[in-house]
Amino acid sequence: MTLILDGVSVRQRGETWLDDIHLELPNGMTTLVGPMTAGKTTLMRVAAGLLTPDSGRVVVHGKDVTGISVRKRSVAFVYQQFINYPSLTVYENIASPLRLDTRFRSKNEIDRRVREVAELMGIAGLLDRRPAELSGGQQQRTAIARALARPVDVLLLDEPLANLDFKLREQLRADLKTMFGDAPGVVLYSTADPNEALTFAAPTVVLGEGRVRHIGDVAEMYAHPPTLAVAATLSDPPLNLLPGVVREGRIEVLGTSFPAPRAHATGHDVMLGIRPHQVRIAREGSGALELPAEIRLAEVTGSATFLHLLLQGDRHLVAHLPGTQLFTPGETTVAYVDPAHVFVFDEVGGRLLATSAADLGGVHG
Repeated sequence: MTLILDGVSVRQRGETWLDDIHLELPNGMTTLVGPMTAGKTTLMRVAAGLLTPDSGRVVVHGKDVTGISVRKRSVAFVYQQFINYPSLTVYENIASPLRLDTRFRSKNEIDRRVREVAELMGIAGLLDRRPAELSGGQQQRTAIARALARPVDVLLLDEPLANLDFKLREQLRADLKTMFGDAPGVVLYSTADPNEALTFAAPTVVLGEGRVRHIGDVAEMYAHPPTLAVAATLSDPPLNLLPGVVREGRIEVLGTSFPAPRAHATGHDVMLGIRPHQVRIAREGSGALELPAEIRLAEVTGSATFLHLLLQGDRHLVAHLPGTQLFTPGETTVAYVDPAHVFVFDEVGGRLLATSAADLGGVHG
């Protein structure tokens, strides 16, 4: 089974929402990651048959389904806002798509499948309840169970965990990773959270401004992002960006410098990408970049402290520090960055020029 989006473009109100998308998604799970305005929901609506593209086609298992109604497709869609029938019990919500499927001819077959999926989603004890009697996590589990109940060629999940609290998100994420690992059909999971994409460790499509930025192994993309756009998409907290310039074999940045990882012409403008967890306030070893800074704000979350720093030239830097650390706004300090963990991008095209070895120290979840 494959899902192919062949040259798909969507334009709405004079704006391009999807621009010449070419994707071929095989059986199993694929993660679609990108910021809120990337076009993820539009792409999934096209794949589902809820939106007809202005150009291009959608092909499922060798069949062009572009003009076919969603009701005539073998597809299920789980939305960010969980949608259940409020007047029906959990049991009837899950059973509803099965009653329309000729493959489930008897009540016993439907009952067996409902209970099987409910057990899988951890809601077997809630089948007699109605959605209003459920927690948010239980409602989302019900919505996913209804989508899973009927075997489909294509299952689309559009940020299904975004509205849940952290604990529920972590639990469901682990469940879904196991559940979709060997899915018989195509599963496309959309998220704006790069940590979620890294946790799933599935083949990943990076989407930005309606265009496919890159496709590949998400851990490899994290360690060696091919472009600044990909690096920024897979960075949470956001990637720190500082301008630099190559001069006589060194990269100069805000009054300090380090050896250029590769030979570049003098005067070549570059953009440096630094992940917040690679910024230190205490010196560790020799050779680190030293960036004098003023402390502007310290955000303490309990398990981490996010230190917002103002550098020379009104440049900002965020440090992700472990644990609870106390700082006084207005004080001066020095931020230290190991050049081995600095991404060097071409300032004009955003292409990666140099990077460190694989660095997964900032992956969470």
